[in-house]
Parts: sequence; structure tokens; C-alpha cells
Amino acid sequence: MNRSEPATESGGRVKGACIVKPIVFGNLARYFGKKREEDGHTHTWTVYVKPYKNEDMSVYVKKIQFKLHESYANPLRVVTKPPYEITETGWGEFEVVIKIFFHDQVERAITLYHPIKLFQNETNIMLGKKTVVSEWYDEMIFQDPTAMMHSLLTSTRQLTLGAHKHETDFEEKEKETIEKLHSAKTQVQNEIREYKERLKAIRENIDNFKEEIRKLESADAPQG
Repeated sequence: MNRSEPATESGGRVKGACIVKPIVFGNLARYFGKKREEDGHTHTWTVYVKPYKNEDMSVYVKKIQFKLHESYANPLRVVTKPPYEITETGWGEFEVVIKIFFHDQVERAITLYHPIKLFQNETNIMLGKKTVVSEWYDEMIFQDPTAMMHSLLTSTRQLTLGAHKHETDFEEKEKETIEKLHSAKTQVQNEIREYKERLKAIRENIDNFKEEIRKLESADAPQG
């Protein structure tokens, strides 16, 4: 056996293998412009799970289940092939429970939680954006997968031949986050240094007071 290849355990799992599948999940929403008379709905929205990279998740994903608010007819929706998304209309925000099931049933399903966002924030309003975007980057990590799952995960194909883009520029978002963390770290370090200097000055003042007290006590002590 090639030493670079992971070994398969007697239980059927590929020991030492760790495969990461990045995904994007969230929702888009658009305002009708007014409240719909027949049901009071104000927005159309789509909740989804997408591969971060250009690959067909159906190779290893059996189905994705979306659990909507109980007020919807048939709130438990199941999608068995890409695109993994549900489009509906509504007037209020609520949390969708998303479960990802795999072709290999030994692999435990993954559960995600996404609060549907319908309303614009001040930034979007100022930029004139009409579509609300609320999406997140996450990673499905398969540690020591079964031999079957390992084969499926490593034999994916392209989802589309064209450009594969997301509403959010996650690389830019990561860069901004790193810069913010670096800035925050620098600020904390500066504050710690400042507090240390203050503490040093306070200790020096205490030592000076002690010395003054000692001198006064020596001067007041009876002579002879």
C-alpha cells in the first residue's frame, strides 16, 4: 500500500483522512413594495445551501431538509438535487432549521440554523440595494469517514461550467475580519502596556509614601 494513502480500518472507516467541504447558507429577500392584500405578505424570500466551491454536492448529499415556520403549509420541505433552496413569501422573520443528509447513512446528518432576514439595514438602504442578503460561510468536516463516504467526497464534479459566485465576497470579508482582529489585538496590547505603566507609577508612589512615613516615624521616635 502507498504510505501516502490513508489506511482503512476494519470497521470500514478511512483512518487519518480529514475532508473539508465548505458551504454557504442563508437567504435572499425582496420587498414587494406594499403589503399583499390576500394574505398580508410583504416579501418574497429564498433560503438555500450552496457549495462554496464549484462542485456538485449531490454526489455525496442525499437530500437537504428545510423546516419552515409552522404557519406555512407543509413546513417540512425536502430538496433532493441542486439547487438546494426553498422560495416562499411572508411578512415576518423566523428561524429555519436545515438538515443535510448524506448518501452514506452511517454519516450523521448535519444541522444548521438560519434566521430568515427580510428587512433592510441602514447600510443597504443608503446604498440603494433592493435585495436583502443574509448568508454565512461554514465547513462540513469529515474526520475518518467511511470508505464509501471517502470515495463520494473525493469524486465530485463541477456544478456549473460558468462562473461560480456568491452574493457575499467571503475572501474580502475574511480579510476585513483579520484586519479588525489585528487592530483589536494592537489596541489591547497598547492598553495593557499603558496599564502596566500606570501600575508601575502607582507602586512607585506607594514606595515613596512608605519612605516618607518611615522618615516621619524616625523623626518622632524618642531620642536617647
